[in-house]
Amino acid sequence: MRQLAAWEEKKAELEGLEASIYAVSTDNLEQATEVAGKGLSFPVAYGATKEDGDKIGAWWSEDHDGYIQPSEFLLGRGGVVLGAMYASGPVGRMGADEAVRAITNRERRRLEQESQQGS
Repeated sequence: MRQLAAWEEKKAELEGLEASIYAVSTDNLEQATEVAGKGLSFPVAYGATKEDGDKIGAWWSEDHDGYIQPSEFLLGRGGVVLGAMYASGPVGRMGADEAVRAITNRERRRLEQESQQGS
């Protein structure tokens, strides 16, 4: 939950960058509703399966009745993957601050390129 709360804290800043946050979980509806009810205002999908994880290349853990290890994506305009993070355990997750920095830097470079092309 702490990880999701950090994304919630950055939601307004991300929206200012025209970015959206979505979470997907293997939880059932009741569990996902409980998590979302702890102050999350972005969509939390539930019921992700091993097949769903396979489609995105995620690592599947067999312990605790099976679940998808964290897989995080930054998608650009048109759905282009700008960055991805695949974890095989609890270490190595993308932080909300890192996402804000990555998007801000990419937008700065894009505007600079547009400015140079217009000169």
